[in-house]
Amino acid sequence: MEAILQLDQLFGGYFIHKPFLKNISFSVQKGEMVGLIGLNGAGKSTTIKNILGLLKPQQGHIRIKGIELEESPQEYRSSFAYVPESPELYEELTIQEHLELTALAYGIEKKEFTERSQRLAKLFQMEKKLNSFPAHLSKGMRQKVMIMNAFLIEPPLYIIDEPFLGLDPLSIRALLELMVQVKKTGASFLISSHILSTIEKYCERFIVMHQGTMIAYGTLDEIRAQAKLPNASLDDLFCELVGSEVQ
Repeated sequence: MEAILQLDQLFGGYFIHKPFLKNISFSVQKGEMVGLIGLNGAGKSTTIKNILGLLKPQQGHIRIKGIELEESPQEYRSSFAYVPESPELYEELTIQEHLELTALAYGIEKKEFTERSQRLAKLFQMEKKLNSFPAHLSKGMRQKVMIMNAFLIEPPLYIIDEPFLGLDPLSIRALLELMVQVKKTGASFLISSHILSTIEKYCERFIVMHQGTMIAYGTLDEIRAQAKLPNASLDDLFCELVGSEVQ
């Protein structure tokens, strides 16, 4: 299989010579969803920031489509879309202008932009809000704008941090169906979420983090074997693995 995202022996964090992340190694294959789970402060966001290039690894390598950030920054950054946990929008731009700005940044042609943006606006019930400013939107609507911008560019890799927070049930379903549809075209996903019952249904593999290290990694059956709980749900496995580390 082709690895879209590859982390090899990553050490890193916010303080030089005191890495919080220790020996993080995993991959996301083409057309695969991988769930990144852990308690608050486990290192999920720090790992994501290293992938995004917001933090520089103190040791190890991060490659997207075989390329490291330093080798080709533009190609590296254009290979992924990121949806943060907290929506971050330009208050002086309408929703339509946000989408247009994204299309301009990624070189999406006008015809393609119109088709994609209209389809996404309809899917997330935002057609009547395109001329609104962020200040006039609920948190859930602002989150939808972030999601629409990410899916507008159709990259090979999506990095999504707590995508379901603030979304109503219809929007959660729309997002999940969109992810499945896009995945069928070969796109890959790294998803950080506390809603374990949902990502259990959609992800092929899982990364369990605790205090900056990986304590489990693999398919659900592989993690079941590690925890010696052959029929356990992801939620039960997580509680068992993390609970044993806490004690």
